[in-house]
Amino acid sequence: MRDNIYLQLIAVFAPLSLLSIGGGQSVIADINQQTVAIHGWLTQREFVDLFAISRAAPGPGSLLATLIGWKEAGWAGAIVASLALFLPSSVLAFAVTLVWHRHERHPWHQRAQTGLAPVATGLILASSLTVLRAASSTWSIWVLALAALAVFMSKSRINPLLVLFAAGMLNVLLGTVN
Repeated sequence: MRDNIYLQLIAVFAPLSLLSIGGGQSVIADINQQTVAIHGWLTQREFVDLFAISRAAPGPGSLLATLIGWKEAGWAGAIVASLALFLPSSVLAFAVTLVWHRHERHPWHQRAQTGLAPVATGLILASSLTVLRAASSTWSIWVLALAALAVFMSKSRINPLLVLFAAGMLNVLLGTVN
């Protein structure tokens, strides 16, 4: 099974790269499924911990792939997983951008743009629910998540780290930390 971890990392992250409509957050649920349930590279708790680190670190939130690659195969694994997640979608985005701008005035252009918005939203929602479900089953975590959502809906320019810090402090005060 672990014959070539680098090929396994590519086989997991390259297809997800091409499915990441809406950004890296849209494939978190699939990364969870692949790394925890299918390959067994991580426990659910390790996944949540690496997810939290990837969100708090500067840079793209999909640094989760880098952390998973690093955990499985050291620095080389981190590089392979990162390239597998970022390179295919970057090449595709570049090619699509060339075509997209060439056809801006066509009627299908606006319809395609409008149709992709709910797809991206659904993928991001599925990822959010996967992480929330994996993090804890206590009611207070769900309440904090809904409160954070309300803050982001009303104050879209607020720094997410402030909301994360406040939710963490409330979680500690409520005594629900595992």
